[in-house]
Amino acid sequence: MGLVCSNRKEMQKMKNLGSIGSSGRLSAEECEDEEISKLAISTFQSKEEEIERKKMEVREKVELQLGRAEEETRRLAHIWEELEVLDDPMRKEVAMVRKKIDLANRDLKPLGLNYQKKEKEYKEALEAFNEKNKEKAHLVATLVEMLTESERLRMKKLEELCKTIESMSLKP
Repeated sequence: MGLVCSNRKEMQKMKNLGSIGSSGRLSAEECEDEEISKLAISTFQSKEEEIERKKMEVREKVELQLGRAEEETRRLAHIWEELEVLDDPMRKEVAMVRKKIDLANRDLKPLGLNYQKKEKEYKEALEAFNEKNKEKAHLVATLVEMLTESERLRMKKLEELCKTIESMSLKP
């Protein structure tokens, strides 16, 4: 802003020089002022050019950085898309397997309860069966013992009868 004010003052001096020096000749002081004005204008222009040049350098650097940032953004977006593609099939498969596991668990619960009930009934039936088998074995043993005793008694009776018959046949 200081350069702008300085430039205005110099412009005003130039106007004044033009209006005063109508004779066409400039005094030494006026020449010096003119030289100072030209030098100020030249300095101002060189500073303006330098500012413009630096502005362009900064703009180029910013554009370069923006280009890099855009390229990085594209690369990151591409990587993100690849991650999404990799993630989705697994997530769907995992969800399907988990759903099947949940269904299997739901089916297993009543089957497990039924199995426990049947196993209890089986154990009770097996125990009753074994009990009856023991009872039957005892009864069979008792029957065999009774039959054996009965046969023995019958044999004894037959022997007695045989002896009686023999004794009768021996007596004429």
